[in-house]
Amino acid sequence: MTSDTTTFTLRPLDPLRDAGLLHGWVTHPKAAFWMMQDARLQDVERAYMEIAADEHHHALLGLRDGEPVFLMEKYDPAHRELVGLYEPRPGDVGMHFLVAPTDTPVHGFTRAVITAVMAHLFEDPATRRVVVEPDVGNTAVHALNAAVGFVPEREIQKPEKRALLSFCTRERFLKAVSA
Repeated sequence: MTSDTTTFTLRPLDPLRDAGLLHGWVTHPKAAFWMMQDARLQDVERAYMEIAADEHHHALLGLRDGEPVFLMEKYDPAHRELVGLYEPRPGDVGMHFLVAPTDTPVHGFTRAVITAVMAHLFEDPATRRVVVEPDVGNTAVHALNAAVGFVPEREIQKPEKRALLSFCTRERFLKAVSA
């Protein structure tokens, strides 16, 4: 998958093999909204083993030139994360993404990642709408979401956070990335 001049590939996350890498990402100060700041390696292994065993939740690693650079999770919001918090529609897919922390940020890289993630989700013709629920205080991700076509619907209270429920249709995504 290509986003601007950045080409990414995806592979399924291996919870045991990749836990050390992910532990460094999710406990990094820049990943505060991932809510795993105090996680131990075993906590990360356990969390991603649960996802690997869940038919409604999948974790993928995004690679650039063979090196892991982001984590992507997709889930069925009718069964995970948003159950009882909104009325899911056929074709809804939930998404989370986390870009690996770096000491040398590249301008536009995170936008390239979210664009690639969205393109991957919409490659499935069954996907009609992508659903996200970032923390209301995560203004950086709200701006990224808007850049790829998400429209906020309302704030919701999840057990772990106050979240901004937002949706992006295939049409809004295509319009946003072609503008």
